Amino acid sequence: MTVNTFAFDVYGTLVDTSGVVELLTDMVGEKAQQFSDNWRNKQLEYSFRRGLMKDYVKFSECTRQALDFTCQSVGQDLTTQQKNDLLSKYNSLPAFQDALEALSRLQSQGHHCFAFSNGDPESVDQVLRAAGIRNFFKAIISVDDVKTFKPNPEVYRYFLKQTGADANNTWLISSNPFDVLGGLNVGMKTAWVKRSDKMVFDPWDATPTITISTLTDFSHHLEELSR
Repeated sequence: MTVNTFAFDVYGTLVDTSGVVELLTDMVGEKAQQFSDNWRNKQLEYSFRRGLMKDYVKFSECTRQALDFTCQSVGQDLTTQQKNDLLSKYNSLPAFQDALEALSRLQSQGHHCFAFSNGDPESVDQVLRAAGIRNFFKAIISVDDVKTFKPNPEVYRYFLKQTGADANNTWLISSNPFDVLGGLNVGMKTAWVKRSDKMVFDPWDATPTITISTLTDFSHHLEELSR
């Protein structure tokens, strides 16, 4: 089997960002899912805007500011302690059920797996350890080193430089269409993890190399290619 390099997105791909909903339910009741979705969307929006403005802050700061915005936008006046509890929960998000099996299979096949994230290295390390999957990765490659965010082409080129990998032999695995498009833009192979039938890929002049519904589908796909 050909040994590949894999760039795994973390938030939304390996760990479930909706893992905060249970805690939010205790705080905001039936608005919990809406709150979680708005928080996540605003977090990403802030990273995009920061990248365009060349006004970098750590992803955790985007997360904190997005939380403050969401509280105001949905009319929930959370206490400082409640906000701190939510931010702490964001550092201990649960892994998706398919992550452990898929990563274990890929590691046993000798592939080189890296966590590739908007998060700073310390936060990503904490999240992966809390989720029980840190040991599957050779290293964490963070945008924090180049002070911008996905999908800036600079961060994907930085990944290739740090890992010594060739784009043609590197897979980006992500549930985020903007991330997949970023990988395609620099010549990477891509696997879009479409975890819901409601998810829509951006109708641009580019499509993922493969579309999968689970991470285990990806490991099976590689096995098929090697036969």
